[in-house]
Amino acid sequence: MTTPGLRVDAERNRQRIVAAAREAFAECGLDVPMDEVARRAGVGVGTLYRRYPTRADLVAAAFEQKMTAYAEAARDALAEPDPWRGFCDYVERVCAMQAEDRGFTTVLTLSFPTAKRFEADRDRSFTDFVALIDRAKAAGRLREDFVAEDMVMFLMANAGVLTATADAAPETSRRLVAYFLQACAATAAAPLPDPPAPRRMYRAMLRFAAPQSGK
Repeated sequence: MTTPGLRVDAERNRQRIVAAAREAFAECGLDVPMDEVARRAGVGVGTLYRRYPTRADLVAAAFEQKMTAYAEAARDALAEPDPWRGFCDYVERVCAMQAEDRGFTTVLTLSFPTAKRFEADRDRSFTDFVALIDRAKAAGRLREDFVAEDMVMFLMANAGVLTATADAAPETSRRLVAYFLQACAATAAAPLPDPPAPRRMYRAMLRFAAPQSGK
């Protein structure tokens, strides 16, 4: 039988591993070596693997709170009385989350079947985002040809800007997002090329995310 003291030690190690993983993934992306996470946590690699047998297990644990915040961003945006303000707040908030954490965009492309809460939050956030789009269009504020995959395009473009300017000119990302939002307004609408099919955009995001995820 496990003694209370051992349970406390195990929980302390779990917390240290998750904190170290969050830090390492945010700084270096998802392909950071597992022994580097263990080193930052101050535990042995064996201890890390006993708690999180696979990288996916560790990633899901490290980003669980972030995914909850991501889902809450869409829910908060839907609660905003002004549909356009809600849409803009959501885009700004998600892009800011991306700016804070290099691994976040990659996590959105991955699947974690055993992390039920994680997957539920992701599904809820997408459903709420679609509702957010529909509401802003119904109010006549969002251009009619905006599709959910355009948000993926925004995140991919923002990731490139963040990589190029994060250390030297971090304010560049906020300016880019402002340009995005102005282009999304119904008053600025002009004909666009047809959007890529959702399955093609998903494949593109997987390819974009692969270097960070270690695939």
